[in-house]
Amino acid sequence: MPERRRKLADEAQVIAIGVEASRRESFERLFEGRLDDSYRLARLILRDAQEAEDATHDAFVRAWRDHHRLRDPERFEAWFGRILVNACRDALRRRSHRRHDDLARTSEPPAPHDAHRQVDEREALERAFTRLSPDHRIAVVLRFYRDLPVEDVARLVGAPIGTVRSRLHYGLKQLRRALEEMER
Repeated sequence: MPERRRKLADEAQVIAIGVEASRRESFERLFEGRLDDSYRLARLILRDAQEAEDATHDAFVRAWRDHHRLRDPERFEAWFGRILVNACRDALRRRSHRRHDDLARTSEPPAPHDAHRQVDEREALERAFTRLSPDHRIAVVLRFYRDLPVEDVARLVGAPIGTVRSRLHYGLKQLRRALEEMER
């Protein structure tokens, strides 16, 4: 009898190795070619290369751990997008308020006839963007940088369409106000 148990244990181990290999191949097929695009989205949301790498890594790890829960591979894009957005939201929430302190110490905006005005305006937009809350920032990035319809943004962030519209409205309002303040 112990011989039979050992043989069954060996067979179970071989099956487990085969299942793991199959699981890995399935995961690799789903994620093939998505790393760069995922990083770019995280970079847009977080505005920091290192944090974007970390969030992308965290999202892939979460997806590996949970991909057996994905019942419909056709819905993979929305499923993983939500994981990535949540990883970015977590990163934004972990940030300290050090960036807000840095903004307070920035110099005055350049004169209107400055030759580098376009660069300065982009930097001002960048600073204004960092003032947005994580939810507002994610909504703005997905809607205007990713050019997703509001319905898709709502699905990705797991919020009602009305909530996403509100986040977009107030996010854009904050951006305008911050840019106007910097202009003065």
